[in-house]
Amino acid sequence: MVMDKHVCPFGVKSKWLLEREGFSVDDRYLTAREETDAFKAEHGVETTPQTFIDGKRIGGYTELREHFGHDSGDAEGTSYRPVIAVFAVGAALAIALSLFVFQLPFTIRTAEWFVAFSMAMLAMLKLQDVEQFSTMFVGYDLLGRRWLPYAYAYPYLEATAAILMAGRLLPWLSIPVALFIGAVGAISVFYAVYIQKRSIKCACVGGSANVPLGFVSLSENLAMIGMAIWMLLRPTL
Repeated sequence: MVMDKHVCPFGVKSKWLLEREGFSVDDRYLTAREETDAFKAEHGVETTPQTFIDGKRIGGYTELREHFGHDSGDAEGTSYRPVIAVFAVGAALAIALSLFVFQLPFTIRTAEWFVAFSMAMLAMLKLQDVEQFSTMFVGYDLLGRRWLPYAYAYPYLEATAAILMAGRLLPWLSIPVALFIGAVGAISVFYAVYIQKRSIKCACVGGSANVPLGFVSLSENLAMIGMAIWMLLRPTL
């Protein structure tokens, strides 16, 4: 459906996919609600766009992807992609900053910045909707389910520790905070995944993501603990 104030995104995606597959597209706009409703009634469908190839109806964008052998693009399944994206960007930022400051890609500060930047981005994603995050978080966090305010405070604690660690500021505050939330998180994830054998979603990138609770989630907490221990021992090394 294409109108002055509305362009169907799935129509744009369907057209692009067809052209990528080598088809010449006869793109027929539905420019009014009445026209759209009439089209749906004529073809017995509930959504637009609808793709036809050689006169045969394929379906909407999801069906078109499946027709060409691609995954459906359905967001219902679980994926580690959001966490991998955060870690990849965190690593790239850390390397870029290390190159700028030290003219070397890999330094001790690179590792510190990687953990701190990743923690900060994960906290930012949680802070987008603390209510939704807390709902998912109490499903597996041992402290959060016993004392609900902790679930609401967690993103702020994580963000505070990350920012302070990035600048090596106020270690007397950042180290115990990171140690505490990292330890509670690691124990909670280990208990839920490896003891209870539960298959649930992780709130590590916010409450709306479909990231499975598992090894990656555990690694996030262990990295937080490791960073805190390193910051504690660093002055003596």
